[in-house]
Amino acid sequence: MQLVVARIGRAHGIKGEVTVEVRTDEPELRLAPGAVLTTEPASVGPLTIETGRVHSGRLLLRFEGVKDRTGAEALRNTLLIAEVDPEELPEDPEEFYDHQLIDLDVVTEDGVEVGRIIEISHLPYHDLLIVERPDGSQVMIPFVAEIVPEIDLEEQRAVITPPPGLLDDTQAEVASSRDAEAGEGSAGAPGSGSASEGGQASRGEDA
Repeated sequence: MQLVVARIGRAHGIKGEVTVEVRTDEPELRLAPGAVLTTEPASVGPLTIETGRVHSGRLLLRFEGVKDRTGAEALRNTLLIAEVDPEELPEDPEEFYDHQLIDLDVVTEDGVEVGRIIEISHLPYHDLLIVERPDGSQVMIPFVAEIVPEIDLEEQRAVITPPPGLLDDTQAEVASSRDAEAGEGSAGAPGSGSASEGGQASRGEDA
């Protein structure tokens, strides 16, 4: 299975380094020196990471064969894609790969059916579960422990304790307003774990 783990940003300096927008909670594993990554567009890769370092809070990478600023700039906006075992789980029990959450049934603690997870939206402050309801409408559920106390992968369900108004049709945040709320904070459009989509969702401690 393929997961997008980063997007290449602008060149840094004159020796081939680039900034990267990290899209994995395991950069030390996925973006380590020696890692070979496929790319989108495919014609750019595969790319082998030669060095990595953190500078002013940003991860900088240099790839084998890229020795100057011109070569680094040519990689801008390229997606870096890692091959991941579909059975592999993140080390942190509060983290899940997006493909593990997609298609889970969502129910309340009382067993009331809410819908099905169709997408994960990654925001700077927390992740959102985009849930399609039986009537076809969509609702965004913050992926935090207070609201989503249980993820049962064996039973393929997510149990939620929605606060007042979250599931009320007159007050719920529907997906049509997602773009306005998320803006540029989303780290991509993760979905089913295809070459162009993928990531990890981390369950926060509060809303």
